[in-house]
Amino acid sequence: MAFQRPAEVDAAYLRCLEVLMRGQGYPMVASHDPRMIDAALDLAPQTGRGTEDYELQMLYGIREAEQLRLVRTGHRLRVHVPFGQQWYGYFMRRLAERPANLMFFARSMLSRG
Repeated sequence: MAFQRPAEVDAAYLRCLEVLMRGQGYPMVASHDPRMIDAALDLAPQTGRGTEDYELQMLYGIREAEQLRLVRTGHRLRVHVPFGQQWYGYFMRRLAERPANLMFFARSMLSRG
């Protein structure tokens, strides 16, 4: 089942995030959405996880100031860099799958002056 409404997608993401944070594995939280990142940062200590027990993931060039802030405050962050012949298609799919990603990208490009 594919969720169509943004509120459904967000609720499903948060449910999965909680399952991962409460589980035994190493959660890798991939999102540019401030609400999802905040949820991960709130859940980590609630579930007994230190900053070494999970990581955040974001795409290169999107929300760079936030990436730097997260690292400066001690969080692990993996930055993904699309490359190769199919990078453009990958990048466009990431933008298309969540319209908010386009806004994050546009703000990032505009803030570079």
